Amino acid sequence: MTTVPPLVMGIESSCDETGVAFVRGCELLADEVASSVDQHARFGGVVPEVASRAHLEAMTPTVRRAAERAGVRLSDVDAIAVTAGPGLAGALLVGLSAAKAYALALDRPLYGVNHLVGHVAVDQLEHGPLPKPVVALLVSGGHTSLLLVRDLATDVHLLGETVDDAAGEAYDKVARLLDLPYPGGPPIDRAARDGDGRSIHFPRGKWGDGSYDFSFSGLKTAVARWVEDADRAGRALSVPDVAAAFQEAVADVLTRKAVDACREHGVDHLVISGGVAANSRLRALAEERCAAAGVEVRVPRPRLCTDNGAMIAALGAEVVAAGLPPSPLDLATDTSLPVSSVLAG
Repeated sequence: MTTVPPLVMGIESSCDETGVAFVRGCELLADEVASSVDQHARFGGVVPEVASRAHLEAMTPTVRRAAERAGVRLSDVDAIAVTAGPGLAGALLVGLSAAKAYALALDRPLYGVNHLVGHVAVDQLEHGPLPKPVVALLVSGGHTSLLLVRDLATDVHLLGETVDDAAGEAYDKVARLLDLPYPGGPPIDRAARDGDGRSIHFPRGKWGDGSYDFSFSGLKTAVARWVEDADRAGRALSVPDVAAAFQEAVADVLTRKAVDACREHGVDHLVISGGVAANSRLRALAEERCAAAGVEVRVPRPRLCTDNGAMIAALGAEVVAAGLPPSPLDLATDTSLPVSSVLAG
């Protein structure tokens, strides 16, 4: 007799996307996202108070849309997973409060899970169960981390992380220097297609220091100086060339350290996730270097790379399957929740 996996509702609200999804095992039934990115664009970055208010307005309608898309009733839900951290304090609080209300009203267990580990778990909805162990490269606007994942629910180890700007943050800042729209990732990627990544050699932070840490602040400064020098000298600035050279520097460091981590730990699978994982050059270079190293690379489709409820529901399904105890209803948010803590509290 086949056992039907539990139906898990996932709620994500760590930054500027309100995400709600329904997952059964590794099957994604529905994934709805309401983004407030347009409200932040004129500021060139996320404004926490604006994000929190947007979550308040979007939460209930997004839950309703997701349930309708999945063809389920809320009373069908077996467990509720929610991002408890890391993230923006006010934004996290909206999602956690909503999840607590649903858990209490439906009398269902609540699981406060780690946003970063969710980015790894979501790949299972695209490519099936993850091998054990796996190395995960997480690249987003707020985080750049390299992880060794032996078990999604119980054993996630941080190998290295950015010591300053995250990769996505550097994209946003460089886009502003080049008069490109916010968020900076997609417009830089588009501009780079017409440029020559070898035309300018920008520095590779922490390139050969023997660690798995990253640094993109110096790269951002180098681009700023290049733009300023061109302006002072009256030289025409080739935005495509600068974009391509910047992007090459980012992808070069990320993929080199990720492949090195796979080799050192004897791992033959690499997962790349987070918003920057949608970048075309990062994907192409990762596939090239992984193929040469005998490593299989897995990258979720772009919609699953950005923040969404599917990743939280996917991780919740893993936690439930592992038999871990639910979170208490007085669970607090943790804006700096370490990646090794899959469950908060």
